[in-house]
Amino acid sequence: MGYKGRDIEVYITDDGFCLVASCDSCGAVGSKELDLLKVPSEVVGQLTARVALMEILCTGAQPRIMTVAVSAEPDPTGKEIIKGVRQELETAGFKDLPLVISTEKNFTPRQTGLGIGVTGTCRLSDLRVARSRPGDRVYCLGIPRVGKEVAQTPADEIIGTAWIQTLLNRSGVHDLVPVGSRGILAETQGLARQISAEFIPVPDPGLDLHKPAGPSTCAIFTVDPAWKQSGTGSLPLTRIGRLTDNQIKP
Repeated sequence: MGYKGRDIEVYITDDGFCLVASCDSCGAVGSKELDLLKVPSEVVGQLTARVALMEILCTGAQPRIMTVAVSAEPDPTGKEIIKGVRQELETAGFKDLPLVISTEKNFTPRQTGLGIGVTGTCRLSDLRVARSRPGDRVYCLGIPRVGKEVAQTPADEIIGTAWIQTLLNRSGVHDLVPVGSRGILAETQGLARQISAEFIPVPDPGLDLHKPAGPSTCAIFTVDPAWKQSGTGSLPLTRIGRLTDNQIKP
């Protein structure tokens, strides 16, 4: 029942509970010799953990455990990545989330690799998947950024878990999806397919709907047509289109 094509899956148990699993990977980004984008290892851990957490939170589930697979030696790279992961967990309010950690102990890689998975749970009635309806307006919070743009952008201009939780609590918000490397348009079209609808973009949204959004630097969400926009601080909020019924009628 997960979002097909997304890094998330939902398993519904017989007693009405949901297990929700998400994952995110990061390669060739870090401080090693062959990394293509040079950033501190702590940042690699922080942002990769953030993506996996946001994916879980957007479904209405609560994180229960996180796995951290580091394709690098335990010290110093592994230690620095895990430090970044723990920093992000504390910022997100999940300081005590259990971690399952693995590092490369047989070799010393010359390029950084990281995979993070999160498992969460919620009641079926609280699951926020495919709640959108034809007629909903579609908004994007934040701006798609990738590569060096992310490292050069102030933290308060990139969406994080706090804003995900704020949007989830706002009346009239239906589906909420972090945007990844596929870009805004692909994510929105995937969301629309979940309810057999079609995404109709506005003529000039002011955002590049095809641009990758790196480590989920923005998020899309659907709302009732009568939804009232409220303040978003330093994050720009852009209406990008609407959902329409694509069913063929006699």
